[in-house]
Amino acid sequence: MSRPAVGVFLLLFIFLTQHSVAQRVSSRSGNLKGSVYSINKKYTSIGVSINALNYFGDLAPKDDILSTNLGLTRAGVGFFAIRRLGPKFAARVSLNWGRIKGDDFESANPKDDLARYRYVRNLQFRNDIKELSLVGVFDFKENLATYRSRIGIVPYIFAGVAVLHHNPKALVPDVDVNNGDAPFTNAGEWVALAPLRTEGTSYKKVQLAIPFGIGLRFKLDDRWDLGFEVGYRHLFFDYLDDVSNDFVDLGSLSSDLARALSDRSREVTAVVSGKTRETGLIPNRIDTYVSPVDGNSYSTIAGYGRDAKDNIRGNNSDNDIYIMTGFHLSYILRSSRFKRAKFR
Repeated sequence: MSRPAVGVFLLLFIFLTQHSVAQRVSSRSGNLKGSVYSINKKYTSIGVSINALNYFGDLAPKDDILSTNLGLTRAGVGFFAIRRLGPKFAARVSLNWGRIKGDDFESANPKDDLARYRYVRNLQFRNDIKELSLVGVFDFKENLATYRSRIGIVPYIFAGVAVLHHNPKALVPDVDVNNGDAPFTNAGEWVALAPLRTEGTSYKKVQLAIPFGIGLRFKLDDRWDLGFEVGYRHLFFDYLDDVSNDFVDLGSLSSDLARALSDRSREVTAVVSGKTRETGLIPNRIDTYVSPVDGNSYSTIAGYGRDAKDNIRGNNSDNDIYIMTGFHLSYILRSSRFKRAKFR
């Protein structure tokens, strides 16, 4: 079992064991001594979040699980509902939308020996992620009072399960370098990569994930809370960026567009920025081979664009991940069970 997965199960174990105890403990640190968390102290909140998404994967600046290009951070938005279940515990359901992005031209330094291979590879993508999650929230500070007397600043952790829909896309270049620089009729469009099977394999657009992370919640007034949260998504697949395995024989792909987006090493211009690539700093020996699949000849830069030893397109030893950082604004709904005490 991977270390992130072990961490998730430890968090869930804490949730389950602490929850049974928390329902019976007496108040500490300022709540009413000897009171218990009765049903009239439970409440529901709804809210909205503004998020920033960062991607970690095969198009990261370095071959490191924590490497990301902050310049490619993209925004997202979410809506959520929280049910307070105990003095330290709550359940939250969230619906999030956000975009991640990767680009070898922007992230790989051609003057760096370790990054030059990725610079020549010249792949890029964007992916709009729709995520539905259910998580348990564990507060580090206990509150046995009603929502009106809740604690002002509360650190917390969370963990749970999520279902996400993703659809990686790439920008079509102006010309097809594998076909005599013939122009593409859909040049400049973002096209879905999964149907093109750029690595000769297929993958599902709906996937499971384990979200977990940390946060800090601030009480603004009786009914409003503001939170800041950093959440990690542990995934079970490696195709958020459409990159995972080695290059395949270009003749095995289904169309000129699939071939062009499978191997972009010969493109002179960076398709997103429109800037000229530094081809003088990279290997430029051209290999021509005849595909045993369709019998056609293809020319590629040595080490790219064909099914051969060490023609590495991606690294399938680690799954992709993304991190969602955001501010959460929530409003506590009026509880029919809670009423202010009447004084005579």
